[in-house]
Amino acid sequence: MKYNAFHITAAALLTGCSAFQPAETTSHLEPAQATTNAELQAVAFEQEVIPSDPGPALVAEPLQQPADLASASPPPAAVPRRLPPQQTGLTLASLEEAALANNPVVKQAHAKVRALCGKRLQAGLPPNPTIGYQGSEIGNGSAAGQQGAYVGQEFIVAHKLQRDQAIVSAEIRKAYQDVAAAERRVKTDVQARFYETLLAQRRVELAGELSRLANRAASASQALLDAQEIPVAGLLQTEVQQQNALLQAATAQNRLEQAWRELSAVLGAETLPPQPLAGDLTPLPEPLDWELELARLRTESPELSAAIAEVERARRVLNRECVEPRPNITGQVGVQYDYSSSDTITSVQIGMPLPLWNRNQGAISQARAEITRTSHNVDRLELALQQRLARAFRDYADARVTAETYLNEVLPRSQRTFQLVQSGYQEGEIGYLALLAAQQTNSQTNLAYLDALGNLWRSKVLIDGLLLEESLSAEY
Repeated sequence: MKYNAFHITAAALLTGCSAFQPAETTSHLEPAQATTNAELQAVAFEQEVIPSDPGPALVAEPLQQPADLASASPPPAAVPRRLPPQQTGLTLASLEEAALANNPVVKQAHAKVRALCGKRLQAGLPPNPTIGYQGSEIGNGSAAGQQGAYVGQEFIVAHKLQRDQAIVSAEIRKAYQDVAAAERRVKTDVQARFYETLLAQRRVELAGELSRLANRAASASQALLDAQEIPVAGLLQTEVQQQNALLQAATAQNRLEQAWRELSAVLGAETLPPQPLAGDLTPLPEPLDWELELARLRTESPELSAAIAEVERARRVLNRECVEPRPNITGQVGVQYDYSSSDTITSVQIGMPLPLWNRNQGAISQARAEITRTSHNVDRLELALQQRLARAFRDYADARVTAETYLNEVLPRSQRTFQLVQSGYQEGEIGYLALLAAQQTNSQTNLAYLDALGNLWRSKVLIDGLLLEESLSAEY
């Protein structure tokens, strides 16, 4: 063929990004810490609870014809390139540490614990004594009468103050579970945004490589058209592919910028400039067991532990309301001087309310109903967690089988197909447009594999994070 050497050159230009298979790395996901629900069942009233830069925009290269097509020597056969995993850069562990230190949600949860500790201290303080002046028989017989002072004190009975503290102690237990939930949400968000950003970086690299190859292919097609080797439709076909590749590169860059901005927000910092992330998305995580994941969720979920703490608080409220009818005792001692008789007079008063009509019946009934409500809330939350886990588990299973199929079946077949089409084109058995179509299919397959990896790790992070996410939308 007259221009067979140039045909081979154009084919080689199209094979530089035929496969994308990330290398192995180890996931940085940390196992969730267990929370023992039995600790929330009973706390003594006296127990103390101490609070601890995007790159340059991609533009189409000018369509130039090679100087001498006939004398061009064919290059060696192109080998499919692999995008290597990033070995240096920000690590997941460092990002998690920064997020836990800076994210306002974690600070908000810790501040709530400190506020409740102050509330508990205040709940245990007895009432202050009263002191005042008292006078009687003033002006009787034109005398000053009886003048003096008194001191009074209310005495709290039935350990009401300790019971009030016990109620707040249960609230502190729940607040600590909120802290654990906030930290878990932040870690889940950091891990999800980390993998999304890492995936976006890989997508930008792949889309940029495809764009450069599409530019070169368009230039080669223009040269073939000038040499009357292909029709105008062939040139238009490559130009459409070129514009699609440029558009794909631009949207990949926008997606990367969005990922960095979301990661910066979770870190509680200003927008970070794009920079390398140390990590990878393979090997694929192992299949999960439904029963094991459900049992782990029921045992370790801070949401469920917080709900159990609410039940314990309701029980302590009932305990407190039951002793409310027992009246507190008020005592008062006064000393007066009688100016008429020059005698010193002492008075003593002791009193208490009689619980005849108000024996706190309404509050006791309300407290009992609250125990029933919070107990059913635990049951509801267990079922809600099971429902949420079912959705996440299905998403994980679907994503894993998709990613595994792409890795073991689709990608090798796509690469092999492209190699066969390339070989057929070099031997003159397959047309130029067929080669372009094979290259496009192979590239789309690699991008679809990236999407499958993203869905897989997004589901894995959510399950490992006990279904806790969206930290910036939570309020504590």
